[in-house]
Amino acid sequence: MNVVFDIGNVLIRWDAHQAFLPALGTRDAVDAFMARIDFATLNLRADAGETFADLAQEIADPSDRARFAGYLADYALSIPEAIEESWALLDRLAARGHGVHAITNWSAQTWPIGLASHPRLGHAFGVTVVSGIERVLKPDPCIFALLCERAGVAAQDCLFIDDSERNVLGARAFGMDAIHFTAPPALEAALTQRGLL
Repeated sequence: MNVVFDIGNVLIRWDAHQAFLPALGTRDAVDAFMARIDFATLNLRADAGETFADLAQEIADPSDRARFAGYLADYALSIPEAIEESWALLDRLAARGHGVHAITNWSAQTWPIGLASHPRLGHAFGVTVVSGIERVLKPDPCIFALLCERAGVAAQDCLFIDDSERNVLGARAFGMDAIHFTAPPALEAALTQRGLL
């Protein structure tokens, strides 16, 4: 079996608030800033291949625009730690001989920062598909097809793991088995139930 991991909030904890807290001081202030600029939409567009500089130009307020443009410089603060229990499961899967791959919605500009902050990302997977580099987002079937093509595997021979239910449904529609990630113990139980651990 080939096990395909999402990365953010499955293997690496991601909280964009952390990048803005030093300047804004409180989580409530960060929430208000993110709501004003619709951070979630801008971030997803970055994950699809747009640059943060171009996206920042769409923000009318100069201080908000500058703060968003500075996200890249402080991005490492948003990915402070690995989720070690998930990595332990990945290692056990690899030790059992399963192929281990990754598909991540991640900006092409911030991906190198992720690799520098968490070097394991650079060598843990047989194939890694990064949405911002490919300019295609999960759950578009094209991104699952790209993984299968590069890894030389069939969809029905893959198990996909993601914390987004929408992406899990997309993987299933493409023909993969899929697990909605909530916490490492639940993932371990689901993997064990499938006879993979």
